[in-house]
Amino acid sequence: MSDFNAAGRRGLSGISYPERYLHDLSLQLAERFDGTFNAETVERYVLESYTALLRTATVKAHLATRVARFAADRMTALAQAKGAIARDVPEVLFVCEQNAGRSQMAAVLTHSIAGDRIHVRSAGSAPTAELNPAVVLALEEIGLDPSREFPKPLTDDVVQAADVVVTMGCGDACPIYPGKRYLDWQLDDPELLGLDEVRRVRDEIRAHIEQLLQTLEGGSDE
Repeated sequence: MSDFNAAGRRGLSGISYPERYLHDLSLQLAERFDGTFNAETVERYVLESYTALLRTATVKAHLATRVARFAADRMTALAQAKGAIARDVPEVLFVCEQNAGRSQMAAVLTHSIAGDRIHVRSAGSAPTAELNPAVVLALEEIGLDPSREFPKPLTDDVVQAADVVVTMGCGDACPIYPGKRYLDWQLDDPELLGLDEVRRVRDEIRAHIEQLLQTLEGGSDE
């Protein structure tokens, strides 16, 4: 596998043979998505996901786990978009520039409010390495745990799978597909704010989410 060998030469800290890890992950996901994607497609998604996350990784201890989650979620999104996996609830995608602040808060808050009634994803047009510490604190102090979240690049598959795409200062980076609902929430960037102001943005996001959920579950227009 020349692609995996090339990836391995770049190195994955904490894993002696990253090409073997990527190969094994591809086999696992090929079995999981058997009948939906062929082995070559799965292999490509795994390598692309690894390469994308490696670009911004500064602490590689969690990279292997993140690659597995990112690749699996992208393939799930693509399968949903193709109709191979049924969607029982609305799919909402939150997008900001770094996927370290606004979009992450929106995803965590939506999940806490709506539970399994809505499925959420988040992504960034130019993702950073880790979540904004003030954003993490602002969520933790209201009892929410964002520890499993991490910045992810915006990919075409998650946009295709979404029913609603909410942008928050990511410019024109998000592709436009017909039949989808696009919203733009004007929110200050937490990267430039102190904790008190981050709390304000968090509460503004919560208000937006509550309004969005009313339209999604009530069927009215926003």
